[in-house]
Amino acid sequence: MMEHRGRQTKDGIRIYDPSDFEGMHAAGKLAAQILDEVIDHVFVGQTTGAIDGVITQMIEDAGAKSATIGYKGYQHASCISINHVVCHGIPGDKKLKDGDILNIDVTVIVDGWYGDNSRMYVAGKLPRKAERLIDVTHDALMRGIEIVKPGNTFGDIGHAIQSFVESHRMSVVTDFCGHGLGRVFHAPPNVLHYGRPGTGAVLEPGMFFTIEPMVNLGRAETKILSDDWTAVTRDKSLSAQFEHSIGVTETGCEIFTQSPAGKFHPTYSRD
Repeated sequence: MMEHRGRQTKDGIRIYDPSDFEGMHAAGKLAAQILDEVIDHVFVGQTTGAIDGVITQMIEDAGAKSATIGYKGYQHASCISINHVVCHGIPGDKKLKDGDILNIDVTVIVDGWYGDNSRMYVAGKLPRKAERLIDVTHDALMRGIEIVKPGNTFGDIGHAIQSFVESHRMSVVTDFCGHGLGRVFHAPPNVLHYGRPGTGAVLEPGMFFTIEPMVNLGRAETKILSDDWTAVTRDKSLSAQFEHSIGVTETGCEIFTQSPAGKFHPTYSRD
């Protein structure tokens, strides 16, 4: 396959061609479709390992590849993060309990393009405080996406997310961030979910990246467990995350990972 030759900004951010949006839409759609279909496999008593097995099979059936299997030694097609796990939760034998909230994060490779998407799910009845957290996290992501248009900066995106979250007396995780993607999994820029207006690189048409805020009900601090992957809140407070892959257009942006079934939010009312 011929190497893609997009130009780079002075910040090292690749600028893709208009024709490249099609490949990203295909990859993003598959990732979102998988997250739609996995809804039926999230229930009380189900294990996260079983959910990951379903996702692995879906990717295989689609003729695509998992971006995470083999990535830095990781052996699963998804990250599944329950309750106070912030991100990078490893699927296993843990059974879901009534009221558990979980983020499922899937990245697929379709014809060399990466589609990266995550959203929240609930097993059983959604507790009220968890619902509030999920609503704020979802709406923070969408507020960040609204800022994405040429001439604005990455600091503008971070500020929109941070100020909204903090207005609800919750905290934005600062230890993890979004990232550039396209024909690679992770690339410049780092997309921070906090910041000051007017700072950071200026957005240009053809930039592809994720926005994926992690929001805690308690304090922002996290720690990594001994498996070297799982990140949890230090104060054991609940955490939530939503993620879209997007591309900057001449007038705004396109979301590559829109839910085909309109089920990006677990209560299907805020997508």
